[in-house]
Amino acid sequence: MSLSPRTADLLAGVTIAPEVHDLVPDYRALIVMAEGLTPGPSDETSEAILAAAEKRARELLGDNSPEHLPHVEEWRAAYRAFGAKPQRTRPSVDALLRRVAGGLPRINRLTDAYNAVSIAHVLPLGGEDLSAYAGSPALVRASGDEAFETVAAGEAVVEHPAAGEVVWRDERGVTCRMWNWRQCRRTLLTEETTEAVFILDGLGALGADGLEAAGDALIEHLTMLSPGASFGRRTLSR
Repeated sequence: MSLSPRTADLLAGVTIAPEVHDLVPDYRALIVMAEGLTPGPSDETSEAILAAAEKRARELLGDNSPEHLPHVEEWRAAYRAFGAKPQRTRPSVDALLRRVAGGLPRINRLTDAYNAVSIAHVLPLGGEDLSAYAGSPALVRASGDEAFETVAAGEAVVEHPAAGEVVWRDERGVTCRMWNWRQCRRTLLTEETTEAVFILDGLGALGADGLEAAGDALIEHLTMLSPGASFGRRTLSR
């Protein structure tokens, strides 16, 4: 099945600002949009997907910390390029891999599936509820006045990124700070999400083939969880 016109238009409208590629020329993004997903809490199928990925990630890490993996170290360098400190605000794949030894939290079917791809293929990968989007995703360097809806001390708050920070945003505000560090509350995947956008981030060490293979794995997992789902994908590079 093909995507609805609205979702197809959102996929076609995804952009990466030139100043992001000026900062990190070899950055590539694979965007996957999905409709007709079957949401819900973690279950036996998503558990099996994530457990297999944890086993693979432990094999990749061995006794080493994540920064010994080339793609993780490249992401740490990318963060330093726009002024972030990756020891404090870690790229998402770095943060996930540091939790593998003790087991990742099981969140919901869709989040478990994309976390599995992230740790098994060693790349940052985020998923968001497409129904909450206002326009297409755009990767930009922030001006500093954009709204970022989050939670602090258990209360809903609006924060703002630092000027020059690399962020994903839509027409309403920032959807993910520091490239792939933290998602906003507004677009989080939930147990009711039926349409979603997934953003897979790749740098040179991953290679184009590695990025596409991760996308294939994501669609395979989501199809296993949602046999009637429809998908569209688009790769963006400089």
